[in-house]
Amino acid sequence: MDNIRFALLCALGVLAFMLYQAWQADYSATAEPPRPTQQQQAAANSDATSRASDLAAPPQQSDRSGKPEADAAAAPGSDKRDRELAQGKTVHVVTDKLDVYIDTRGGDLRRVALLDVPVSADRPDSSLRLINDTTPNFFIVQSGLSGGDAPDHISLYKTQQQEYELAQGQDTLQVPLTWSDGNGHQVTKIFTFHRGSYRIDLEHEISNETNSAWDVSQYVRLWRTPFQLAGEIPFTKSFMGVGWYEALADEDNKYRYEKRDGDKLDENPLTLTQRGGWIAMVQHYFLGAVVMPNNVDVKLFADARAVPGSDSGEGFAAGFISAAQSVAADGREELKTTLYIGPKEQDQLAALAPGLELTVDYGWMTVLAKPIFWVLDKLHMVAGNWGVSIILLTILIKLAFYKLSEKQYRAMARMRKFAPRMQQLREKYGDDKQQLQAKMMDLYKKEGFNPLAGCWPMLIQMPVFIALYWMLRGAVELRLASFLWLQDLSAPDPYYILPVIFGATMFLQQRLQTNVTMDPMQQRMMQIMPLGMAVFFAFFPAGLVLYYCTNTLLSIAQQWYIYRKLDAEGLGHSAAAK
Repeated sequence: MDNIRFALLCALGVLAFMLYQAWQADYSATAEPPRPTQQQQAAANSDATSRASDLAAPPQQSDRSGKPEADAAAAPGSDKRDRELAQGKTVHVVTDKLDVYIDTRGGDLRRVALLDVPVSADRPDSSLRLINDTTPNFFIVQSGLSGGDAPDHISLYKTQQQEYELAQGQDTLQVPLTWSDGNGHQVTKIFTFHRGSYRIDLEHEISNETNSAWDVSQYVRLWRTPFQLAGEIPFTKSFMGVGWYEALADEDNKYRYEKRDGDKLDENPLTLTQRGGWIAMVQHYFLGAVVMPNNVDVKLFADARAVPGSDSGEGFAAGFISAAQSVAADGREELKTTLYIGPKEQDQLAALAPGLELTVDYGWMTVLAKPIFWVLDKLHMVAGNWGVSIILLTILIKLAFYKLSEKQYRAMARMRKFAPRMQQLREKYGDDKQQLQAKMMDLYKKEGFNPLAGCWPMLIQMPVFIALYWMLRGAVELRLASFLWLQDLSAPDPYYILPVIFGATMFLQQRLQTNVTMDPMQQRMMQIMPLGMAVFFAFFPAGLVLYYCTNTLLSIAQQWYIYRKLDAEGLGHSAAAK
């Protein structure tokens, strides 16, 4: 087929893909509801407090299997709403990965900074704060026990010291908080931090020194406003909401990943009872997750929940509450769960809980994007730089598709060979389109030539190119990864050097494919296309543009080599010119 068709099909595919992304950003989300009045907001806050109280209350009763049923409906007075975010003393914890502030009021995680994750390329010395107890970037983690007088997320704990730091050579660090009602009920909440990890183990050690059993339920609540961190990519809408690992009905130990936009939880809240799994607050590169215990049934929840002190009041919460567990008289019990607060590093996520790595969003091309990232990660282990790794990955992909590309160029060369005869037909039958089409088909049939032969290799490669886009877009490893003048491969090139290189190499590649039979309109389109593509790529992540620049340069070298071979066979440029 004419190489103009090939180039136009490439441009059409890229343009359609970008238009689809833009449409998703503009129209996929539900319409924003009108801002509530002060009275409506007060009612919403009261309702949110009531639901928070319900989740902190034990199930009314359990069936014989131990599954939690309806939550207690009674809610404390309005003073509890004021205490939802009340503060006590602050416990400061520093590890090699995290800078954490724990409030003795409920043992809330109020502030967590990721020490090895800068806020942006412009602020490399400022650690990104993912957990924060002030608006507009509000995001906290609350936990506790419910049942009787058990300590919940507004109870006051005691601490032996207010500063903890992971010492050199120390692999774990435990931070205990203690509570007692003075009547024989004691709880020690222990946070355990790990070297080189964003994992935080949470344990409630319960002591019941009374003469009657104590029924308690464990719960964790993640609560936030829908803020986005820096680094969003134009033409796209990053997911912001709740993800969870849902147990499949009637299938033991089988789960599936589900997610729901935060702005849809008001009309479609989540309530689900199962055993095991996890639930998480998910956004582009970062994650706040809680892994549920697998020895007791739990109720997962996610709903819209107003944030006190927020101008808009918008927010949503997610978490779990377990079925009631009985602590025998004069007995002890340990209730454990695990938290993860950090970037979506796939190795850590996969090691923490099955399926947690699925929160890395590769879109509908995950089946291809995951193995491509695996190869890229292995190349990075060798090269030590993500930019160099992308170049090496491009070379490997180019080698894998070499034969397909050779077939494509051979088909284009045959088309070039038939170009004079096709031009003669156009001149002879140009006024009769039907007759011209019939004569063209006769020529194809006589010569045994398929005009679409040069198109199929490109179409086969297209899914790989799209998967690369999703992979490079979703990999947090590329965030703030430097290469030459680039300080962030996940952000657009600030100096537009790569888009200019891409436009220039695309123009050069077109010159190698110039077809003498193109009419003036086609020639003008071919001349404009490199400029248009360079402008589009100016808004794309630099890592993706680096891939396309490398791919185009390799294609030019490949075309030159293959055309030399075709010249020797009488099918190349020289043969076409005769």
